[in-house]
Amino acid sequence: MRFKNFYIAPIKGYQYISKMLPANCRYYPSCSEYASWQFVFNVPHKALTSSTLRILRCNQFFKGGIDYPLVDYTPPKLLSLLSFNAYYGKISILYWLVPQKTDADHPKYYVLKDFDAINHST
Repeated sequence: MRFKNFYIAPIKGYQYISKMLPANCRYYPSCSEYASWQFVFNVPHKALTSSTLRILRCNQFFKGGIDYPLVDYTPPKLLSLLSFNAYYGKISILYWLVPQKTDADHPKYYVLKDFDAINHST
């Protein structure tokens, strides 16, 4: 997890500075948020490739719009989820993974961030 912070820290720094500038990304989520989510859920080389392609698409020649990150994810087995919840009780959900219709061998998921969980967490 600490290795991922190496990639996410510059993105968070850019996001802090860009709050002082007017919004100019053509996509939702913004390109920096997209890159941050990619580095959280993907291996670095896939995240860097996806983020670079997204930034290259963020110009006046492309329409823009809603473009959620698509990541590879192997869900944990049900038994491990039950034992995790028994020890820790209530968990807060930061991201929702919505399955994309693909083949069963290589499932892909869209990443959606739950902003209410972040704002209401205590």
